[in-house]
Amino acid sequence: MSAYYTRNDKLYVAVDCVIFGLDQGRLCLLLTKRSFEPEAGKWSLMGGFVGFDESVDDAAARVLRDLTGLTDVYMHQVGTFGAVDRDPGERVVSVAYSALVNIADVDSRAVEEHEAHWLPLDELPELGFDHPAMIEKALRFLRRKFASEPVAFRLLPPLFTLSQLQALYETVLGEEIDKRNFRKRVAEVGSIVATDRIDKACSRRGARLYRFDDQIYTTDQKFKI
Repeated sequence: MSAYYTRNDKLYVAVDCVIFGLDQGRLCLLLTKRSFEPEAGKWSLMGGFVGFDESVDDAAARVLRDLTGLTDVYMHQVGTFGAVDRDPGERVVSVAYSALVNIADVDSRAVEEHEAHWLPLDELPELGFDHPAMIEKALRFLRRKFASEPVAFRLLPPLFTLSQLQALYETVLGEEIDKRNFRKRVAEVGSIVATDRIDKACSRRGARLYRFDDQIYTTDQKFKI
């Protein structure tokens, strides 16, 4: 090995996964309680060290798979966190990743094995390390994605009402949206298609059901709400 490598400090590289999901209309995070030091007993994002035989992307996908049982989930690299004192145990640089999953698709047995829980984003307990900063940055990214890409439809049924769609956007964005303006913007998105079916679960008159047309989006690539 070249002396260039041996004379320099070595450190650990880790990944941490910020996993969002929607539970009973509330935006939640999948968190675990650390059972070992440092930060034993504190709630934490799920993470792990990057192996010699894997990329950081592969390591993040492995952590997500182990915790949720899900594969082929879109993950985005949120950022790298490398403050010298971020981990009291060792010198660790962590790459944070964000994922948005449908809780119904998650393997509950895998979650239980890791003693993980879905906790509401607006009621988070004290977290260890620099995980609050990771979550804040991941949330900002998620909100930008909601405005410019069809991310929301991963959490909706194949057929949905505009009220359901608006409620989801309000939940993720954390703010109320004017109904008229929202529907005007939706009408301008060609890939959100009205069907001839009516949902009468909430009222006698019922509400029209819509669907997201992935083929139109793939061709058009225009999406802004």
